[in-house]
Amino acid sequence: MLYLIGLGLGDAADITVKGLQAVRSCSRVYLEAYTSILTVGKEALEEYYGKELILADRDLVEQGADEILKDADVTDVAFLVVGDPFGATTHSDLVLRAVSSGIPYRVIHNASIMNAVGCCGLQLYNFGETVSLVFWTDTWRPESFYDKICKNRTAGLHTLCLLDIKVKEQSVENMMRGKKIYEPPRFMTVSQAADQLIQIIQRRRKEGAELGMTEDTVCVGVARLGADDQAIRTATLRQLVSCDLGGPLHSLVVTGRLHPLEVDMLRVNAEPNALDQLLVVDSSTSCS
Repeated sequence: MLYLIGLGLGDAADITVKGLQAVRSCSRVYLEAYTSILTVGKEALEEYYGKELILADRDLVEQGADEILKDADVTDVAFLVVGDPFGATTHSDLVLRAVSSGIPYRVIHNASIMNAVGCCGLQLYNFGETVSLVFWTDTWRPESFYDKICKNRTAGLHTLCLLDIKVKEQSVENMMRGKKIYEPPRFMTVSQAADQLIQIIQRRRKEGAELGMTEDTVCVGVARLGADDQAIRTATLRQLVSCDLGGPLHSLVVTGRLHPLEVDMLRVNAEPNALDQLLVVDSSTSCS
């Protein structure tokens, strides 16, 4: 049996009882280590779970899936994922490979950023398409995420922006030379994400484009959701550029049309003057 087990968002104790029981019954336990992180390291997880963990980086999961699935038809193997197992499409691929090989699988779900973000005060059913913001380079500055945010806002919907994570990445030079030398881990902050969005806004304004959001759009920065020191900050996009929310992981929410209850909830963690310039509040929007 292949178990795909969600670990939740905070620390070792966030695993479910069902998930922990499955981990302790498995002969091999892999820890997916590139789409997200917990606030504790591998050693803390091993101590709490009572099992040795095998780190599964991108290369192993995407190119060495057969190693993970080896003998899973006759023994139990666990694949641990921060958040929920299906927070990344890579894990769907692993399931398809298992099915193709005749290996039974079981999914044990947990909280993820996709639902935990509701703690910022915005209602989950008012969110549109989730987008990913990537680190720009000198030669690669994609803007497709901005267009998706604007499409959501046109429909009155909020946008959850998942911010880039660079773990065990190689420089182009080392990759071309075949050197297994990796860059230090990098985690995009809310401040960096806000800065990239403002650069797009300013460039498109100069081109005379109609703007789907501005520097004064109300946004919410969140960090380390599920941890004891989680941070939530409601502010304009401009204010978030200078906002320090501490260590990773960060996410950004760009608001759409706001219900009065959402406005009241946002005020709990708001920067001064952040809510002075709101989109028109639609009082006819239903809420529960």
